[in-house]
Amino acid sequence: MPIKEGQILVGPLFNEPMKVVTVQPQGNDVVSLGLVGTQTERFRNVNLKPEDLDTLQILDSVYSYNSDGKLIRLGLQAYQLGIAYEYDPYFALSISRVDPLPHQLEAIYNYLLKVAQVRFLLADDAGAGKTIMAGLLIRELQMRGLARRILIVCPANLSFQWQRELKDKFDEKFQVMKGRDLKEQYGVNQWLEKDQVITSLDLAKRDEILPSLQQVNWDLVIVDEAHRMSARDESHKSLRYKLGELLRDSADHFLMLTATPHKGDPDNFTLFLQLLDQDAYADVKSIKTAMEKRRAPFYLRRVKEAMVYFPEKQKDGTWVAKKIFTERIPSTVGFTIDGDEFELYKTISQFIKRQSARAATREDDPRARAVGFLMSLYQRRLASSTHSLRKSLENRANRLEYSLTHAEELKKIAPPDLPTPEEMEEMEDFEREHFEQILEAITISNNADEIKLEIEELREFAVHAKTVEDSGTEAKLAKLKNLLQQEGFYENPKRRLLIFTEYKDTLNYLEKNLSDWGFRVGCIHGSMRPGSRNEVGSRVFVEQQFWQNDIQILLATEAAGEGINLQCCNIMFNYDIPWNPNRLEQRMGRIHRYGQKKKCLIFNFVATNTIEGRVLARLLEKLQNIRDALDDDAVFNVIGEVLPATHVERILRDYYAGKLGDQDLEDRLLRDVDEEHFKAICQNALEGLATKKINLEMLVERRAKAQERRIVPETISRFIEDASELASFKVKTVKKLPFTFDPSKTPSVLLKYERQKDWRLPQIANKYPRFSTDRKTAENRTLEWVTPGHPLFESLRRYTVENAQESLSAGGCFYSIQHETPSRIDYFRARVVDGLGGIIHEKLFAVETTSDGDLQFQDPAILGNFSPAPKPDTLPSIPEEISPVEWLSEHTLEPFLQEIKDDRVDEIDRIAEHVELSLTELLVKIDQEIGLASDEVGQDITGAKGRLSKAENRHAEISNRRERRKAELVQQRSLSLQSVEQITSVIVLPHPDRETPEVRRMRPNPETEMIAMRVVMEYEEAQGRIVEDIHEQNLGYDITSLDRETGELRLIEIKGLQAQTGTILLTPNEQRVANDRPDCYWLYIVTNCGNEPTMQEPILNPTRFPWHEVKKVQHYYLNVDAMTQPMQVSDSGDNEGAES
Repeated sequence: MPIKEGQILVGPLFNEPMKVVTVQPQGNDVVSLGLVGTQTERFRNVNLKPEDLDTLQILDSVYSYNSDGKLIRLGLQAYQLGIAYEYDPYFALSISRVDPLPHQLEAIYNYLLKVAQVRFLLADDAGAGKTIMAGLLIRELQMRGLARRILIVCPANLSFQWQRELKDKFDEKFQVMKGRDLKEQYGVNQWLEKDQVITSLDLAKRDEILPSLQQVNWDLVIVDEAHRMSARDESHKSLRYKLGELLRDSADHFLMLTATPHKGDPDNFTLFLQLLDQDAYADVKSIKTAMEKRRAPFYLRRVKEAMVYFPEKQKDGTWVAKKIFTERIPSTVGFTIDGDEFELYKTISQFIKRQSARAATREDDPRARAVGFLMSLYQRRLASSTHSLRKSLENRANRLEYSLTHAEELKKIAPPDLPTPEEMEEMEDFEREHFEQILEAITISNNADEIKLEIEELREFAVHAKTVEDSGTEAKLAKLKNLLQQEGFYENPKRRLLIFTEYKDTLNYLEKNLSDWGFRVGCIHGSMRPGSRNEVGSRVFVEQQFWQNDIQILLATEAAGEGINLQCCNIMFNYDIPWNPNRLEQRMGRIHRYGQKKKCLIFNFVATNTIEGRVLARLLEKLQNIRDALDDDAVFNVIGEVLPATHVERILRDYYAGKLGDQDLEDRLLRDVDEEHFKAICQNALEGLATKKINLEMLVERRAKAQERRIVPETISRFIEDASELASFKVKTVKKLPFTFDPSKTPSVLLKYERQKDWRLPQIANKYPRFSTDRKTAENRTLEWVTPGHPLFESLRRYTVENAQESLSAGGCFYSIQHETPSRIDYFRARVVDGLGGIIHEKLFAVETTSDGDLQFQDPAILGNFSPAPKPDTLPSIPEEISPVEWLSEHTLEPFLQEIKDDRVDEIDRIAEHVELSLTELLVKIDQEIGLASDEVGQDITGAKGRLSKAENRHAEISNRRERRKAELVQQRSLSLQSVEQITSVIVLPHPDRETPEVRRMRPNPETEMIAMRVVMEYEEAQGRIVEDIHEQNLGYDITSLDRETGELRLIEIKGLQAQTGTILLTPNEQRVANDRPDCYWLYIVTNCGNEPTMQEPILNPTRFPWHEVKKVQHYYLNVDAMTQPMQVSDSGDNEGAES
């Protein structure tokens, strides 16, 4: 059989059906074919011999209309299910175990998915549910075939939480990669072996790990607590920052998550944002321009005040969108120390000042600087608890005694690079303790007599501290006990409390005392394994105990400051105050988050008669006053900009070294803490880019559209039954459970699909357990949940598309009782691509050509209203005065393309503006360097020629980068229709039983129908609803009606009767949609249309009534009697008078 252009080739030589584009005979019976994949649209040029052609199935390009209509309908459904995300604006929700909030939907669908390549910093306030947003993004990219290999990088203590939440909420299985996993598989690159991996930030940054990670390309990388990757400047890039650069360059899509995105320094933040886009943020001018225009590329931050629930009906009948975050009420718990305790404070403070002052005179000596660092740690321990201080004093004394006999060994320990205050704050508490031990080791004097003197002094301090402890008079502890009584924790064992402290020693001390007072106490600290719900002693186990109220008081170090969700509790004590003010916000975020129902009460413990305590009390008081004056919680978000940790640390060091007096300390720390300064930062700095309001009205409309178009369990269940039969895959329906099946062994014809190059899902199991397509059933019965995106579903879908190819290529015939004359419906696939060849959107379209030559758009699901028919002896003649492709382009595709352009171009233009601005500013600066170096060359200054050459090379590099990026953005902006491919064609014939009396009475009366439509639409509009007439699209309902305020959506099918009694009819599509959408499908009946039209009481979920099936035409009818009140409906009697 000769090969012709337009034919489809199917067979083992190709992994998809191939369309013949060109045919060139080569001699010796060899033919050269230009082929394009019908699914991927990839072009191939092949030479085939006769024996190769014998292995192929050749499908003709001319439709014969003699194929199986049922298989055509199933094949079209399979194709459409493969691009279901194009129809449902919130598709990932249909296949996830989450009910997202408005701000979460806005982030994914209004921002992240707007551009082809996701590069984004999502910087919402703590508690906004960033894990849910990340999971939705994963799902959406997976369904688009864009994400198979996914890496999540987070702090070690959050890795198991990420794993658990992605499994529970999205059924995504990620492996946590640990150091031992990499060591055990030495010689094998484990990053290449696993597709979905979670690892810790500090494991991935190691020098021995980076080379293997560098070999891997990821489809999607997500970095949680991404602020930890920030760098001081270009010349001081941390290992974490270098990891960020590596991940940026090896990932197609890159998402960074943080609740504290900025440190107050625009230059520093510019460097941080270069992890997203080196060009758009090449210069700090880009940040400053973004602040002026109130919008930055790749950046989204919403404050807590902007976050609300979808509107809910209140008891008084009104609808209210309540705020997600409850009120937060901080209080300062002041106490004074006296007696022995105050003497201890003075003694230790004098010791710290003496040591700090001595170290300050030798600032160039690394060991002397380490002494200053160690002393500041002691001061913080002193403020935390006497017990914590005593433990440090004893450890120091023991270390000094060890040094007397091991002096040479300790001399070999090199002074470490001292961390910045920010880096110190990022340490887990066990890391901080280890670092303290190193500091103790390297700060030991070389003079044995000095060492003995210090040991004696430290032992005396420790004994003094032990005396204070044993006396039971420690003021802060007494205040804690008093406050526990005052707040009712003794009387109410169900009243939960979270207590934060910086030090594990203080935590142990509190645990003992609280247990002695009769409380059920649990602890979370950095030395604990993350673990699982069943692993006793792990963080997750303790967290679960707290949720279950097995623990009343949870003690935590900063290890619980990130990632742990404790909104079951609404009271928090800060037993000590961290020097980094940002830590306060992170701590509060553990309880002040989504899901919290009560006001959050925060109690901050401060010793008011110590200089540090007095300054802290003043700081907290001023912050609260400023917050109240501005009515803006952003005050707590930007405190780190007004008082950066480095600034606080430097002032306190100067104070302990004797460079500042008591009043100087207070003046210096509180100098910038004023209302105007905070107001300026909240409005003009990056916090000014934070969104204070979301477009709830638009989100309500989109959610309603998603509700209308979502894929429901009924649809998936029907498809699985039909597709399984086609694949000879036995699935047994479980009668007592909705949409549930017991599958047999997975047949080999399905297993083959996981080997296809574009397969981006987990492997297909040889045998699946009982599964359900219904989320609630699967959750309640702990069953496999099968939806689009599940390997079993996807293999069935691909098998169906492949095996329906022959029928689709031949076309078929269908009967319709609605059609008086024959027509033809042509199905087309259209793809929109950008200039880089990336597929932006893909849709299926149906165009009907009537026997009069008129064309109209139809919903692809219209075949559900028809029944398959044999090919008649003579096919009806359907005129084609206008090509369906031309008509489709003019009426549908061009508006479709323009809509996508409008949706996409704004963001690309914003990126292009910043790229041009940023790189041009960089070039201006390099021009100045070139000018300066040229002058120096003229003056014959040494090294000038080298500096000039280097600047000129840099200028050329940046110029080329700018032009290359501009060209790339032009290509991304350039959208076009790649091709319009015809999928199939069907002939619609009037049903042969159409003229029988039984069926004739069922035909719609157009006049009656239009009267009923008018009455119902006027009624709905009078209710203030948005009404859309879609009856011509044959979706299974006539109009949609949306209450914009409440978000309630009604899919309304309208039936009209000439008289007060009669019979109404449901088509197969109407019956199917009514059955699938019982929560929002309404039947409105208008009686007496021939005289005074009267709308009856609307009926929700009409399929609950006993409809009678007319099997010969697969329609359903119901008798209506409006002469009774209320209106009666039944299936009794005949169907005389049907007029719907």
